[in-house]
Parts: sequence; C-alpha cells; structure tokens
Amino acid sequence: MKGGVITIGNEILKGRTVNTNAAEIGRVMYFSGYEVFRGIVVPDDPQEIAYAFRECLNVCDVIISSGGLGPTFDDMTIPAFAKAFNLDLKLDDYYYNRIKESFSRLGLPMTEERKKMAMIPENSTPIENNVGSAPGIECTIQGKRVFILPGVPAEMRSMLKVIGKKIKLSDSFYSEKSIVVKGIYESTISPLVKRIMREHGNDVYIKTHPGMENGVSVIEIEVSAKSKREDEAEKNAENVLKEIEEECRKLSNP
Repeated sequence: MKGGVITIGNEILKGRTVNTNAAEIGRVMYFSGYEVFRGIVVPDDPQEIAYAFRECLNVCDVIISSGGLGPTFDDMTIPAFAKAFNLDLKLDDYYYNRIKESFSRLGLPMTEERKKMAMIPENSTPIENNVGSAPGIECTIQGKRVFILPGVPAEMRSMLKVIGKKIKLSDSFYSEKSIVVKGIYESTISPLVKRIMREHGNDVYIKTHPGMENGVSVIEIEVSAKSKREDEAEKNAENVLKEIEEECRKLSNP
C-alpha cells in the first residue's frame, strides 16, 4: 500500500517555514504500514493544488495534505480540491455555528472569509479540530482515501493522531533501528549494505547517513524492516543491525 504526502504553502517553497508537517505525516504513514511513494510541495495556487492531488491519486492509496484551510485569501485548498474532482461545496451548519461562536467570543463578526472554513466538499466528512477553527476533511476519491488537514502544526498534529489509527493496516508493520559507527567510510561498507539488502529482498531497507566528526568518518546506519507481524518486523530489524555491527567490527579491526 502506497501513501502520498502533500504540503501546501508559498512560505514552505521560499524557505521561510521548515516543512516539519511533511516529516510528521510521513512517519505516521510509515508506522501505519504504508510506503510513502509521493511527497509534493506546491504553492498557494489552485491549479498546482489540483495537480498535486491528481498526481498522488494516480499512484497512492492514501493521501494526506496539510495547509491552506484558513480564512485568508490564499487559503484555497478546499475549493481547489473540490474543483479538481467536480465536487460541490456545501455549508456545514455545525461548523458554521461553531466557528461563528468562536469568533463571537473574541468580539469579531462572522465574515465571508471565516464562513469559507465551514464549506465542506460533498461526500466528505469533517475531521474535528480541537485546537483551531477550520475542520479537516476526509474524502474517498476513486477508491482512494484523502485526508486534508490544516497547516498549523499543532492543529495538524492533533488530527494526525486520529488519522493514524484510521489508516493503520492490520497486516503490515514497520520497525526502524539504527547504530552509529566511526572510523569507517561509507564506500567501505557499501558492498556489505548491498549484499544484506539483496539477501532480504523488499522486507529490509538500509540507509547510511555519513558525516565527519573531528576529522573522523561517522556513519549512522539505519535499518528499516517490514512484516505482516509486529514482533517479526522488530526481530528482523534487530537481527540485520546485529549483523551489520559485527561486520563493521571486522572492518575496523582487519
């Protein structure tokens, strides 16, 4: 099963905001049993937003986006998504009244800009926002599940906890473990990594993260394992890591 991550916002593309949302969404997807197959960042532009959803739907089973659900003129994710798939937007009375009451407590009127946060695409289900105003959206398109979340990290994070439980695959588990080795170059252990991955097929993935510390090579070796059973995924990751550790010890002491 494949996952897609979409993050929306000019502030991300121009480097003003670090894209931590994509990282958190990706982690939730991986630990829910999905292979994250697409990661797209687009500006606050309706055509680009529509492109991102269509592209992900072509190859992914579950898509999670963040950004563009607020009241400002450049918050256009919901209208762009609805237009891309010919969905009508309908006012959700519950969220309209909730948003209206929220701003009323601040002494602020209900404007058209604030009203648009309560507009929900047809055949969609709102996702409760316990931190902010705009609800998230859950929708099924072409048999694929789409979750549209706010860009504010605290709001996104609160919804992501709920979504993680909804999308969790019962027969796909993921485990990730790592070690740090010093004094060995990445090119030296490359044949070892290649051999182990070949032996384990698609169930194990090894990634090396090289660096230098006081002129000495430092490599973090990350092992990812997946299985239909949680204990088996954990065991596979541990066993592969032990094998790598032993081989690295031999390379350090030839």
